[in-house]
Amino acid sequence: MLRHAGLGLLVGALLTAPSVAVAGPALVFEPIKGTVFYSEDPDAPWFPASLTKLMTAYVTFHALKKGEVKPDTKLTCSKNAVSQAPSKLDLPVGGQITVDVGLKVLIVESANDVAVMLAEGVAGSEEAFVARMNEAAQRLGMTRTSFANPNGLPDDRQVTTARDLAKLTRAIIIEFPEYADIFALPSVQVGKRIMRTHNRLLVSFPGADGMKTGFICDSGFNVVASATRNGRRLVAVVLGEPSVATRTDRAANLLETGFRRYFWKSVFGSTVDGLAMQASLSDEPTHLRNAVCGQGRAKPARKRTAVRIKPKSTAAN
Repeated sequence: MLRHAGLGLLVGALLTAPSVAVAGPALVFEPIKGTVFYSEDPDAPWFPASLTKLMTAYVTFHALKKGEVKPDTKLTCSKNAVSQAPSKLDLPVGGQITVDVGLKVLIVESANDVAVMLAEGVAGSEEAFVARMNEAAQRLGMTRTSFANPNGLPDDRQVTTARDLAKLTRAIIIEFPEYADIFALPSVQVGKRIMRTHNRLLVSFPGADGMKTGFICDSGFNVVASATRNGRRLVAVVLGEPSVATRTDRAANLLETGFRRYFWKSVFGSTVDGLAMQASLSDEPTHLRNAVCGQGRAKPARKRTAVRIKPKSTAAN
């Protein structure tokens, strides 16, 4: 009887679990100690898209700390910057903004031309800046990450994982708390133009305070989302969602569940570095172009590594 009862519970869980076809990698963690609250395919290779700009910001923060540039240092828009695909600030060649404004536009508008302006202003060239990005990745132990540009526009060499993005996010939060407000900005104004954040959680999820979204067709919709409640901070990395709405919902669900389980997970949970490395993973990232941007917009056919029961969303639409 017990065996049959257990089987019945298992079948019931499978029947009530959400569809497994659309889920990409995900990781929920506490950023100071690195305690993991949820993990799903944390080492699967993935295109970061504009989550790349977290590293662009991190390298720029280091340049500011070293005095290589100052917040009021002028960045000049080059032909290379103008040639970048949207999203963009759309300055003309020779147009200027400060490093401070550039960082805000980088995070809020996810401006690809501004990413190049920061790269050239900090390191002298885009190539030299990308070298710094990869050096920083190695230093942080982001062993499955490589960068080819500072903005995340499509390049098959630009690959990361949910775990590596968690390592980068922890470094930003721990090393540079003075820049936390940049990641929480709902909008930024340059001249007469007002740019609003792509991160819907900042206006829909109680306690949300950062950090960055990303999208290209091959990656699907990505986000690194941070929230703080009652002095407790959690970060969710969500990759490969089929739409802005599902990206927002999944991140909200994961964060909400994390806060509910905070006490016992903070005592018994593993850490970002301590999670067992996934074996037999492909070295090639999943390409979602046909699924996300194709005519049929079919759902990706990746399978989850575990059955999870989706909690009810309390905030995001």
